[in-house]
Amino acid sequence: MTGRRRIRSTFLSRHHRPVRAALAAGALAACAALAAGCGVVPGTTGGSGDGSIKVMTWAPSGTEATNKPGMPAFAQAYARWINASGGINGHKLTVLTCNDNNDGVSAAKCARRAVKENVVAVVGSYSQYADSFFPPLEGAGIPYIGGYGVTNAEFTSPLSYPVNGGQPTLLAGLGKELARDCGDVTLVRPDTIAGDELPVLLDSGLTTGGHRAASDVRAADDASEYSSQSVKALDGATAGSAASGGSGAGAGKQGCVVPALGDRTSTFMDSFRRARAEYPRVRTAMAMGSVDQTEIDASGGASGPYEGSYITGWYPVESDARWDAMKKVINKEAFGDNRIDSADAGVQTTWIAYTVFRKAVESLGGGEVSADSVRGVLNDGLKIPTGGLTPTLQWPRDTWASTNHLASVGFPRMVNANVTLQVVRQGQLVAARKGFTDVTQTLRNADID
Repeated sequence: MTGRRRIRSTFLSRHHRPVRAALAAGALAACAALAAGCGVVPGTTGGSGDGSIKVMTWAPSGTEATNKPGMPAFAQAYARWINASGGINGHKLTVLTCNDNNDGVSAAKCARRAVKENVVAVVGSYSQYADSFFPPLEGAGIPYIGGYGVTNAEFTSPLSYPVNGGQPTLLAGLGKELARDCGDVTLVRPDTIAGDELPVLLDSGLTTGGHRAASDVRAADDASEYSSQSVKALDGATAGSAASGGSGAGAGKQGCVVPALGDRTSTFMDSFRRARAEYPRVRTAMAMGSVDQTEIDASGGASGPYEGSYITGWYPVESDARWDAMKKVINKEAFGDNRIDSADAGVQTTWIAYTVFRKAVESLGGGEVSADSVRGVLNDGLKIPTGGLTPTLQWPRDTWASTNHLASVGFPRMVNANVTLQVVRQGQLVAARKGFTDVTQTLRNADID
């Protein structure tokens, strides 16, 4: 890795992560020294006092930016389902939910409430404000299982147990695929600290595939239209077309535009659909989270702007039989709840996160169920299969071990660097390629100037 600099920032982080890891390790040591506290609850009560195991799931809802109401809604449906079957090891599962409102103050309040309620873990959650929610969790020794992967801290905190590779893998994997099929590539991304990381990740995939870096178009992440950005994106994506007499990576290949604006991607595509009529044909591509099957349907399906788009995801397509168990839970316990969509990557992540949590608790047998014991069993190398939705998950106790290939680029807690490639055909998301693509080496090639 000579000549490469570790990617240290979260998409919203300001801390040096090795220092934070050391501080967190010190907090855990202090917890061990105190018989009562730091989220460690005697017996199998999880702090509830009634024999139940208490956890929390949080996500933003009702905001002007990204919303994930399906995650806490599904968590509650999961609890109803698991409790109807006798609970976990005979203990009722109690799920508390919290709205982080897409701001740091609310995220911190959610974390402090989790500490006050003595939850065993925070499971299957979404928040962009890791610098607000991780310090309370780290101070109390509460594990964060299956976050959505929108912050770099989720891949550095020793109390984090991510089930996917977050935005880093999606964009690196997308770049790797586009290097093969695209001419000039233009990225449209938020003009924010978070957005500043996205070109690095996309370019790591492009350059691994022998392609030059993408053009970078910045945009407000709360705009009501994106006409000027659409024109800039199209200018960049068609600059090297054969019709323009270009050469090199763009010559003779269709250009590609990659909008990475989260919930505002649909707004961008409305503007882009109008602007693209005046340009040579280009292809669009994006990461899961910027678009899903619901949005494709709402935008016109096969006649909409997403037709033919490449999309990278963490998991198999929603129609895959491996999701049948999750769908049964939804049908039985949340039928008619329009917040919960089986095609939503947030809901899917929550299902996998609760699968991890359930397996961890079951492995304890009749022993104590607490934040400490759950964290301990995960750190002791418990292997957790997810029915083929991910590789078997297993987290390292030694986060910065030399055998951890992603620690050197700032992702020491990432244990699943696999992505899937999907494509929109006749209005439906289908697998473009069988199986998973491992982007570990691609991420290791990532560089920051």
